[in-house]
Amino acid sequence: MAKKKVLGHFINREWCKGCGICVHFCPKQVLEIDEEEKVVAARPEDCIGCHLCERRCPDLAIEVQTEEREAA
Repeated sequence: MAKKKVLGHFINREWCKGCGICVHFCPKQVLEIDEEEKVVAARPEDCIGCHLCERRCPDLAIEVQTEEREAA
């Protein structure tokens, strides 16, 4: 089975309205709302690459790039 390696979180801060939906759905609490009321990847090392944040964002403001690799 292939395992996903997270390459990065790309957040379009112009599109993000700070609704917090992605923060709520993240199972690993990777995302937070910052002082400007925009989403940031506060703990990217904890991301499991499930893409729930991406799928739930109503404004398509977040993208998680992953690379598939073989599990050991």
